[in-house]
Amino acid sequence: MSHSQSGQSVKELLREIEILRRERNAVIIAHNYQPPEIQDIADHTGDSLELSRIAAGTGAAVIVCCGVKFMGETAAILSPDKTVLLPVPEAGCTLADYATAEQIREIKRKYPGAVVVTYVNSSAEVKAESDVCCTSANSVEIVKAIDPSKRIIFTPDYNLGHYTAGKTGRDLILWDGCCPTHALLSTLAVEKARKKRPQAVFMMHPECKPGTLAMADYIGSTSAMIRYAKQQPAGTEFIVGTEVGLIHKLRKENPDKTFHPASDFLICPMMKMISLRDVRDSLKKMQHVVSVPEEIRVKAKAAVEAMLLYTGTPVKSAG
Repeated sequence: MSHSQSGQSVKELLREIEILRRERNAVIIAHNYQPPEIQDIADHTGDSLELSRIAAGTGAAVIVCCGVKFMGETAAILSPDKTVLLPVPEAGCTLADYATAEQIREIKRKYPGAVVVTYVNSSAEVKAESDVCCTSANSVEIVKAIDPSKRIIFTPDYNLGHYTAGKTGRDLILWDGCCPTHALLSTLAVEKARKKRPQAVFMMHPECKPGTLAMADYIGSTSAMIRYAKQQPAGTEFIVGTEVGLIHKLRKENPDKTFHPASDFLICPMMKMISLRDVRDSLKKMQHVVSVPEEIRVKAKAAVEAMLLYTGTPVKSAG
């Protein structure tokens, strides 16, 4: 049994978390990129929006969001009646930081009448300035559903926007932002991984660079990759072109298949900041509450709801 610095065992920490979870009437949600031990204690694992919607639909009073800041904000946007805790408040997202509310207002002035489509990997303030949100799973569907006579500003991820433009044939005004972790996957790294495992199916996230995506066998969001892997026959070997955290879930759900990271460098340091001790402390002290000012929350929620309307998904949330 591994011990933390103060000599407290993992077993003791897990027991404490379990007791606190019940006492606080809390639900623990963890993103697919979180460390394995955090994924294992979560009530739900998934992508950011999926998790926030699940949490909003539960009877829990407290949501412990094991992810990064914009995910905590999304949970707070959809669940104003619940207390949202982010165990490590410093866990941010470089991609989300590429766009500010002021910059969005500026580009809207430059292209009056354009529809602002914002990836959910963005701050609450940026969502509030947007017309509709999208995820990496539904960006193509959202863009296809927008009036063809309208210009579309796609923010903050250039790579996802480029992929979406290619899939829809729409001329998008692309924001110059990216996820540095996905951008690290080079065509050279892909060639190297393919050479090593020629039989493997190469799955990639659409946040990867266009040149790299052109080399993929399958492109999809984390939830789409999970579904795709399940559908493949036993014995299939995969190379996974996204943050390495996803491999834990893929292996867990597909013990009859093999998964390899596309590169050992695909690690998001922000996604690895939360420890079991942080989760325990957050629940114990009810600390690091995520709050979104009501005026921003209402506007941001409208952009999320617009997305759910475009995709025909009923919105389940309070407030």
